[in-house]
Amino acid sequence: MTAVNVTTDGKTVVVEDTATNTVSIATTGPQGPASEGFVFNGTAKVDNSIVYYDSSAGEFKADTTTTKLSLVEGGNF
Repeated sequence: MTAVNVTTDGKTVVVEDTATNTVSIATTGPQGPASEGFVFNGTAKVDNSIVYYDSSAGEFKADTTTTKLSLVEGGNF
């Protein structure tokens, strides 16, 4: 059973946990392989950007060209 002491000193409440706590820390495991052929350019991203593929640039982009607002309000898609 864990004992917890609670005392008050005016406006301050002090809670003291007298139990011994054990914390375990581990490092993350190995990461998966890097994706091949996925080039992403997010330098011009704006709020609500949607990722699309630009074949002339050969990369995926997120910029002002395609956003949630442009799709919802009659954008070309």
